[in-house]
Amino acid sequence: MNEKNNKNIGCSCVDCGILNCAKRTGQYPEFCPTAELTEEEIDQVTDLYKNNRVNKKIAVAAAEIEGGFYGRYTRVEEIVEFARRIGAKKIGIATCIGLIEESRIFARILRLNGFEVYGVSCKSGSVNKTDIGIDKKYTCVTGGVMCNPILQAKLLNKRKVDLNVVVGLCVGHDSLFYKYAKGITTTLITKDRVLAHNPAGALYQSKAYYKKLLMAPVGENVVCSVTQADKT
Repeated sequence: MNEKNNKNIGCSCVDCGILNCAKRTGQYPEFCPTAELTEEEIDQVTDLYKNNRVNKKIAVAAAEIEGGFYGRYTRVEEIVEFARRIGAKKIGIATCIGLIEESRIFARILRLNGFEVYGVSCKSGSVNKTDIGIDKKYTCVTGGVMCNPILQAKLLNKRKVDLNVVVGLCVGHDSLFYKYAKGITTTLITKDRVLAHNPAGALYQSKAYYKKLLMAPVGENVVCSVTQADKT
């Protein structure tokens, strides 16, 4: 492998400053995944949108909402419109119990718009954390009852909801819910206890209050170097 190609090892879309896939006005970088695709590969994926009824319905609805309400609808309103366009009648809410008030308000909004709503909290089943091998020391602050996203998914599956909406499930717990949920799922709130459930705030402040994120791996102390100018 030559030196030029060696520099591109591990590069992907997050390293691209051209974004020609969206503009089509320039050239793709050498590491671009779009440039590496064959026409056959692109056609195979495109067919999944064109020839799968559910995929097409979701993709068309999402594009219509983006194009029709760009910068005008909140995510709450977008979810309502999305549910309408895919023909959803019953909506399941998989909620963190810490955001139960937000879920209650969301349920009121959904019912006002004619939807049947069924919500399941993360503590459903009331199972002890220690029952699945979680050390008791991790129950001191957050309590002894474990979050149960698998049960949330199974209960909403049992109710045969047309659309699942995740409200503030913990990192990892949301992963388990997505894994076991059978229906179409979208997310209303992504949990961030520090930033009032706005995780993008850490990225926006990465050159200011949260610059530590770019200075050292998470969990390690930032080493502060003192220059001669600082001493004087």
